[in-house]
Amino acid sequence: MNRAELADFLRRARSRLHPSDVGLTAGARRRTPGLRREEVAQLAGMSVDYYTRLEQSRGPRPSRQMLTALARALRLTEDEHDHLFHLAGEEPSRREATGTHVRPGLLLVLDRLHDTPAMVATDCGEVLAQNALSRALSGDVLARPPRGRNMIRRFFLDPAAQELFPPEDRPQRAREQVAGLRAVAASRPADPEPAALVAELRATSAEFARLWDEHEVAVRRAATKRFRHPAIGILELDCEVLVNSDHNQQLVIHTARPGTESYERLQLLRVVGLQNLAPTDP
Repeated sequence: MNRAELADFLRRARSRLHPSDVGLTAGARRRTPGLRREEVAQLAGMSVDYYTRLEQSRGPRPSRQMLTALARALRLTEDEHDHLFHLAGEEPSRREATGTHVRPGLLLVLDRLHDTPAMVATDCGEVLAQNALSRALSGDVLARPPRGRNMIRRFFLDPAAQELFPPEDRPQRAREQVAGLRAVAASRPADPEPAALVAELRATSAEFARLWDEHEVAVRRAATKRFRHPAIGILELDCEVLVNSDHNQQLVIHTARPGTESYERLQLLRVVGLQNLAPTDP
């Protein structure tokens, strides 16, 4: 690990970003250009002290998970993402450098969506980034262990994940999850990721295995979904799915129709839900 080079790279990457680039308000006049350390720490989900020590060449060796969070917070390109890993003494795998690295332009779009839940996910259901309102609606997915960030795996293996939907809607949600994964698996027969996920879920979830055997297929597109929030109640949201040029990452946006009860509840969620979000220590 090259602590001095890592510290310099982090400082320079931070200095070139403006708060508006990452969806933050500039606030009072700033003495120096770029983001503040506490803002980078907030975006990466780490403590300010931990990030400060990295910039001062005295921090511990970051985990791969933490490096990925820093790359997203600092809006690094794919080449810069790999460079960050090399400075920390890690070898960026092909999957991390391409499949799960969210391009800065896509993150910029995500940051601009202040009043609607939005996230970036792979076509296999792996959550890569969320905005604040998405975390308020469905929880901070990136704070979970790596295996807990896949929406399809959690839906079938974690009972708490199904609580996000009203009971009467869960059978349809389950069918949609399985049908979408089947479409992905068929379109990428040489890719081990969807095949491994299918094999795991068929072996561990009787519901998934039953639905898989029915051979339904459907590409994920626009839909209307109902979410159940413990403090806000039921929200009926329109879901739009925008696919990147490589067709392996999706920007998923949930909106409420103006004038509806769900619209009012979503505005309330912006107020009460975001109050519970705070950076966590690494």
